[in-house]
Amino acid sequence: MKRTTESASHYTALESMSTLDLLTNINNEDKTVAHAIEKEIPAIERFIAVCLERMRNGGRLFYIGAGTSGRLGIVDASECPPTFGIDQGIVVGIIAGGDSAIRKAVEFAEDDTQQGWKDLEEYSITSKDTLVGIAASGTTPYVLGAISEAKNHGLLTAGISCNPGSPLSESVDFPITPEVGPEFVTGSTRMKSGTAQKLVLNMISTTLMVKLGRVKGNKMVDMQLSNNKLVDRGIKMIQDEINVSYADAEKLLSTFGSVRKAVDGYNSSL
Repeated sequence: MKRTTESASHYTALESMSTLDLLTNINNEDKTVAHAIEKEIPAIERFIAVCLERMRNGGRLFYIGAGTSGRLGIVDASECPPTFGIDQGIVVGIIAGGDSAIRKAVEFAEDDTQQGWKDLEEYSITSKDTLVGIAASGTTPYVLGAISEAKNHGLLTAGISCNPGSPLSESVDFPITPEVGPEFVTGSTRMKSGTAQKLVLNMISTTLMVKLGRVKGNKMVDMQLSNNKLVDRGIKMIQDEINVSYADAEKLLSTFGSVRKAVDGYNSSL
């Protein structure tokens, strides 16, 4: 299999480039990522349609990966509760090597074909759940082993990789494969490949949350009020919805605990 993620960079003698040239060339490569993802929108749409039905019926969404890919899954999953107000454990990110691998690489953790499924079993995984494998190369043993077992247990599976025809793409129900080409630094898939994976994850989780009713208009009406900035944002959202003073909106938010409940409570009292 040809791995475009491991192909030689289009640039050479990087150490001889000026800082401006380095930054400009990296940016030029980054500009290609969105176009690569655009070609995958139909594949992402097909996956979301099936995943959404499962989540509406109580299924959960799991991301699994190693290294940068695993960290990106954890970031996306961890942002869903505060942004959209869903319970912890509805969207879950798992990384090879466990939580310590979020900050520091765990040697050879990605090479264990059995551990991925073992890690998933800790969450009492069921056939209603969905598993998204994330691997830039599409060849990570930890991810492939988890996907294989997930399919055996009836889970819906998808894979986000950047190598068409990779083992991951070939093994999942829904392959999502933005081909971003060689990295600026040869093989450094934390760059364009990582950016592509992050953008796809944003698209998946945001679209699912919108379709699950966690956004009203264009606002995060179920967000967790975990700091002063978000409290202020919530107050202004309420003002936009029901045309009350800042002080009244603040009181409503304090009483009901969320923008959605505050607006609904106010409207029901009229």
